Amino acid sequence: MKRLTACIAVFALVLGLTMGLILSHTQDALAAVIIKIAGMKPEGEPETISMHKFGEYLKKLSNGKYEVKVYPNSILGKEDSYIAQTRKGIIQMCATGTQTSALHPAMAMLETPMLFDSYAHARKAMDGGPTFELINKGFPEKSGLRTMNAFPLGFRHFYTKKPLKDVKDLLGLRLRVPNIPLYIRFAKECGISGQAMPFAEVHGALDQGIIDGGDSPLADIVSKKMYEITPEITLTGHILVIHSLYINKKFYDNLPEQDKKWFDEAAKLAADYVWKEMEKIDSEAEKTILANKGHITQPNEAFRAHMKNAAEKTWNLFRETVPNCQEILDSAAALK
Repeated sequence: MKRLTACIAVFALVLGLTMGLILSHTQDALAAVIIKIAGMKPEGEPETISMHKFGEYLKKLSNGKYEVKVYPNSILGKEDSYIAQTRKGIIQMCATGTQTSALHPAMAMLETPMLFDSYAHARKAMDGGPTFELINKGFPEKSGLRTMNAFPLGFRHFYTKKPLKDVKDLLGLRLRVPNIPLYIRFAKECGISGQAMPFAEVHGALDQGIIDGGDSPLADIVSKKMYEITPEITLTGHILVIHSLYINKKFYDNLPEQDKKWFDEAAKLAADYVWKEMEKIDSEAEKTILANKGHITQPNEAFRAHMKNAAEKTWNLFRETVPNCQEILDSAAALK
């Protein structure tokens, strides 16, 4: 009897150890695959919202197989750095905008000045629309990246120390511009004295009187509290900033077909969310600006005509570098 009891005890012990090992291996097999995605914007801005939403949707669609870890606010380095990391497969994904034009010039046309009249117009063109497809033609093969979606960060508007009531108020104005040929050329065509510098240096340059203002989406103006130094916001909407989620092409191509569908659907849903929320984001930003003694004005028709004329002159930059430039411009115009 004692011997039987001992055998049963040993059997139970072995069974317990075996089951433990099986459960352990099962748990390892079920552990989520971590997808790393890097961006430049801080928490709460449209780019970072899109990354988080992508993670939520992908986790739900894959039933927990994939989990997205978001690295916002340039935690993994500046745009050039994390784009390179994504191309090399060090991380799987990133979010950025026209920085990818260094790899494929047509990507600069994501932010063509005065191309879109409204978010609705832009969405038709860019949210899986013909303009988006034409801009991305040949991009994956050149870059090693796949563009998963396109979503707005907002229209750029001027923020200045003094109000811009007429075109003459714009001429010779010292405004900060990103160190990007398109932005520098556009400022010149507008009659602005463009001062190329990183956004991080703007506050100091304003304090020292080096510049009189700049231009940014309303979400950026609020997040950086630009209205405290430059309370005059002029709603020109001259450039719609569009960013995308990018994925390492080799990583994507090696995914099972069902998993590719999950990634595609999660990216689409994330972009949909931002497109739907963008007007609300702008509205809340305007309320914040006004509540903090900022002023918001609409430019007159002469001002808008001046901006449009300047914008069309900058389009020649694209004609010099993008073979299908006119086709891209025509596709966007046809959707107005």
